[in-house]
Parts: sequence; structure tokens; C-alpha cells
Amino acid sequence: MSTARHTAYAAELTDPPRSCPDLDVRDLEKRSRLMRIITRLIAVSDLGSKDIARRAGLPMQKISDLLSGKLEHLSVDELRLVYRTIDPSGPPP
Repeated sequence: MSTARHTAYAAELTDPPRSCPDLDVRDLEKRSRLMRIITRLIAVSDLGSKDIARRAGLPMQKISDLLSGKLEHLSVDELRLVYRTIDPSGPPP
């Protein structure tokens, strides 16, 4: 192996990839935490899923996905919107 190729290979091992997977993991953890909080709030809320979807301005399918645990279908902003719809006086997540 030439010195240039060896140096390039060593740099690949030490430099993080351009699309750092840690950011995706952190985002997934944040969405997961929000999902757990929201599903608990929905369980004790007087609001039905249709009411929540209507008030949040989201399709009913998004609320259904949330309750089914399909985290990849909801963004952090959508989850925060649902949270504020259910508990407007609570602290922002």
C-alpha cells in the first residue's frame, strides 16, 4: 500500500462520516421520548384522536401512526404541536 493510500485510509478511520449517525440517533431519541409523553397524555385526556388531529391541524393518520409507535412518520415539530394541542399550559418538551 502506498503512503498516500495508507494516509487516506487512516483519515477515514479517524474522521466522522459526513452524515454523522449520532445526529440521527439523538433525533430518534428525542422523538421517542416525546412520543411516550404524548401517548400518556392522550390516554388521560378527554380528547379523542380525531379532536387532537383536528386541533393540531394534522391528518388523522399522523395521530394513528403516533399511537401505533410509527415514529418515522412524525417529525419533532409535529410531535411538539400535538403536545401543545393536548396540554397548552404544560412546559414545552
